[in-house]
Amino acid sequence: MAAIFQGVGAAAALSSSPSNSFDSKKLLFSPRRSFSVKKGASVVVVRSDGNVNLDLNPRGRRAQQLIANAVATKADSSATSSSSKPGHELLLFEALREGLEEEMERDASVCVMGEDVGHYGGSYKVTKGLATKFGDLRVLDTPIAENSFTGMGIGAAMTGLRPVVEGMNMGFLLLAFNQISNNCGMLHYTSGGQFTIPIVIRGPGGVGRQLGAEHSQRLESYFQSIPGIQMVACSTPYNAKGLMKAAIRSENPVILFEHVLLYNLKERIPDEDYICNLEEAEMVRPGEHVTILTYSRMRYHVMQAAKTLVNKGYDPEVIDIRSLKPFDLYTIGNSVKKTHRVLIVEECMRTGGIGASLTAAINENFLDYLDAPIMCLSSQDVPTPYAGTLEEWTVVQPAQIVTAVEQLCH
Repeated sequence: MAAIFQGVGAAAALSSSPSNSFDSKKLLFSPRRSFSVKKGASVVVVRSDGNVNLDLNPRGRRAQQLIANAVATKADSSATSSSSKPGHELLLFEALREGLEEEMERDASVCVMGEDVGHYGGSYKVTKGLATKFGDLRVLDTPIAENSFTGMGIGAAMTGLRPVVEGMNMGFLLLAFNQISNNCGMLHYTSGGQFTIPIVIRGPGGVGRQLGAEHSQRLESYFQSIPGIQMVACSTPYNAKGLMKAAIRSENPVILFEHVLLYNLKERIPDEDYICNLEEAEMVRPGEHVTILTYSRMRYHVMQAAKTLVNKGYDPEVIDIRSLKPFDLYTIGNSVKKTHRVLIVEECMRTGGIGASLTAAINENFLDYLDAPIMCLSSQDVPTPYAGTLEEWTVVQPAQIVTAVEQLCH
């Protein structure tokens, strides 16, 4: 194994470009939304003009139900065909791959490691084709040993590489919790600044579709208390690529959370190179009456609820916080000062979750601007059931969001 990383290190030595430095304040372009979910032989496409194309089959009916509950179209529809817009369309997992591939081409010190990331292409095909293009030294298949290969990645980062460690499922990274907490987040401090740990730890998580309790973990609440680690959650192909590239260029360890149900969302993204700010929230929908803070999959439940709320005369402001640690209190604070009401919607557990930390931060910094107590909708504190109907009951649904906004505004 030492020989493998000596080989990667030799390749990394060839790249000493000053472009490796990263200005975390850059944020280019504005995302455009166009989504597609593909399941088996059925395809459901929801575009910004509101048109829905559906190829029905017995499995397609489930996909149709998922989209109806998850994706909202833009309020101001446009007759312009998406094919005439600049850029190119990608699914979210393809956007992650494109960002990773571009960074591997740009910087020879970037490498990938994890279970089945090589010629198999990863459990969700994020690394498909990279082993053929870059070789087995830079796209390294590992044994089923999360604690070992995560620690190996941290050691590689200490010696000058920029590893991207994939957890086949975020729940499996609990086996590497010691490496992530005691080494990844703290070594820069405990070494007196002698080491930086430019590592990205990423993988699928969240409540999927009947994946069972062990494969439906949301680990944001586990990792948020670790000093020295940044956490971001992607929700669109645009920000998935931009956050991936920014995380790789960062000198800090970054955990990138990807939701298992969002991999097949489709969006047109720019042809030009861009990155997203790791510490900046995204204004999804400006509004006046209430601030709704959310991230990852719940962004689409919120936007579905927003359509109903607008029809009822409410004007919600929707913010995808994206940066789970640290919070973008500048964007959040300006919204709170405008609307004076806050609703937090998350898929994380209620006890000790991201919503609890966000509630505390808002109360500490913007309490005088609130006209009502903060409300937080979270997943129930129970293991995620395997049965589909029970699984839905444990996760926040659009109807609950509508009810909560009505209560807040009255």
